Amino acid sequence: MPQLKPDPTFYPSPRMAIEAPPEELAYVALINPKQERPDAIGVVDVNPESESYGQLVGQTDMPELGSELHHFGWNACSSCLCPYAPHPHMERRYLIVPGITSSSIHILDTQPDPRNPRLVKTIDGATLAAKAGYAAPHTVHCGPDGVYVNALGNPEGEGPGGIFMLDPDTFDVKGPWESDRGPQYLSYDFFWHLGNDTLITSEWGTPNMVTEGVNPELLLGAKYGHALHVWDMRRRRHRQTIDLGEQHQMVLELRPAHDPAKAYGFAGVVVSLEDLSASVWLWYLEGSNGDGEWKAKKVIEIPAEPAAAEDLPPVLQGFGAVPPFITDINLSVDDRFLYVSCWGTGELRRYDVTDPFNPKLVGSLRIGGMVQRTSHPSSPAKALNGGPQMVEVSRDGRRVYLTNSLYSPWDAQFYPDGINGWLAKINIDDNGGFEFDQRFFLELEDGMRSHQVRLQGGDASSDSFCYS
Repeated sequence: MPQLKPDPTFYPSPRMAIEAPPEELAYVALINPKQERPDAIGVVDVNPESESYGQLVGQTDMPELGSELHHFGWNACSSCLCPYAPHPHMERRYLIVPGITSSSIHILDTQPDPRNPRLVKTIDGATLAAKAGYAAPHTVHCGPDGVYVNALGNPEGEGPGGIFMLDPDTFDVKGPWESDRGPQYLSYDFFWHLGNDTLITSEWGTPNMVTEGVNPELLLGAKYGHALHVWDMRRRRHRQTIDLGEQHQMVLELRPAHDPAKAYGFAGVVVSLEDLSASVWLWYLEGSNGDGEWKAKKVIEIPAEPAAAEDLPPVLQGFGAVPPFITDINLSVDDRFLYVSCWGTGELRRYDVTDPFNPKLVGSLRIGGMVQRTSHPSSPAKALNGGPQMVEVSRDGRRVYLTNSLYSPWDAQFYPDGINGWLAKINIDDNGGFEFDQRFFLELEDGMRSHQVRLQGGDASSDSFCYS
């Protein structure tokens, strides 16, 4: 039966979302790279007052081996309140969980027991291919008119990649989203500016370009993605390509401003072929929405760090340096702080982006890293591998969650001794203090690794808003 009132976790504006109650549970993608057991969605207690704080309190296994879970998301969020496609009767209840390798999409119901999500539907890869022509589903975002999912390519492992839609009530595959894709071929992330009727996409590679790890020949030939694409959201038409330069390889995560009145956002770029640096770019609308032009500017550059060849994985030993490898970024709901994870060097950076054209570095923490293997303060003598990878920020901006696995084939290349999965938490105090929570450090067992985190009730990277 439809709800008579909107879901209480939906908020018309970012300002109201910031005042939401703290999350008590976190949902985490758990991956088994050896495929000895299925991947799973883990449930972690994140309530500091709980006796099981920082512990895994629930787990839902996938029905097959080798899913390679990645960027799962909620079925509904605050965008359901948008006036042009209202769905206020929806609940933020189901987790949409795609597997890159299996091409299956799993629907998990977090009610009535949020600690024990139930698998209620599976969309297999054959169905996805037949109805949308896509494979390797990757990222899920709840939108004002349904569930958007992107895919890296087609069932043969080639391009083009793109976006398809799920019906928000039945979760049936509706078909490809694009009506005119223009020159877009490579795919990775996507997000939107609802106030500007604009969708932005980024580029990584086709399944055949990424599923065996980084291909050095393709990388040095600048064949991975290096552009942003601008779309007319309602007409589903490609409008513009913004090429960042072919030396800027792998344009991954996109984080638009939460305030729908702000026409800008940030994109993370993994590596520069010129010097192994990583960068963050600002995209922005110059001029009015009717006749304006979208542009992009590099606003953050993080250099590679010198390292002895014997301390580096074989794929990097000829370079004498460890690249930062920006693999995720996240923007606080108030659009003030940008978090940048450097999976290679093991650093999480915090920037004040009040002026988005001139970010200021205001905090840095280290954990793991290819060379440093920095420990967590709860166990200062224990070296850690992996590095800050997926980063999720609470709605009020007071808590940041980190995981350390990127993608199994890439983990094996850059951390050849294997990654031991962990989940860490950072607290931010009233004065802007930025430090690890010593009570919260979850080390995973049975060879499991951690990837995407979603927070109960919503988080900074899963909500979009209709009003300022």
